[in-house]
Amino acid sequence: MAARRAIYHLMREFQSQLSAPPVMLSLLGKQDQDGAGMKSLRMLALLGAGVSGLLGFATVASADEALHGLPPSSYPWPHRGILSSYDHASIRRGHQVYQQVCASCHSMSLIAYRDLVGVAYTEEEAKALAAEIEVVAGPNDEGEVFTRPGQLSDRFPQPYPNEQAARFANGGAYPPDLSLITKVCLLC
Repeated sequence: MAARRAIYHLMREFQSQLSAPPVMLSLLGKQDQDGAGMKSLRMLALLGAGVSGLLGFATVASADEALHGLPPSSYPWPHRGILSSYDHASIRRGHQVYQQVCASCHSMSLIAYRDLVGVAYTEEEAKALAAEIEVVAGPNDEGEVFTRPGQLSDRFPQPYPNEQAARFANGGAYPPDLSLITKVCLLC
């Protein structure tokens, strides 16, 4: 109650400096049947309006900097764009996680072993990774299908022979292909 009186007297005293509208002063000093609870709600509403007004001016000031041609801040990013180099050790760890965890359910059918050369592995390491898989090759001269060791041009093996087998193994859900997951993350 005493705080309300003090605010009322301060606003009366500095009315010309604050340029407070008479409505605000009448709300502060008005004695009516609403009681103290309604008056405190009015004060809270007025305080909220004042704070939102100040915040509105603050955003105008920050937007003003861009109009004056101030350059944006520069940060030391580990890469310089979509075609630049990334952290090779991190990509190698990601490939290892994919091989040990994700490859049991998810495929990466659009990525070949040659895509790893120069990004995470050397050419010899990528050839060794590709040689670990067995690829079903076309028929030979006698018409028989045979398998051969993988090459750099071969794509990552798929965990299931077809979509029906994948759905059956995962309770009806089809695990998505993770080949384009980095392009999706760039859009986020």
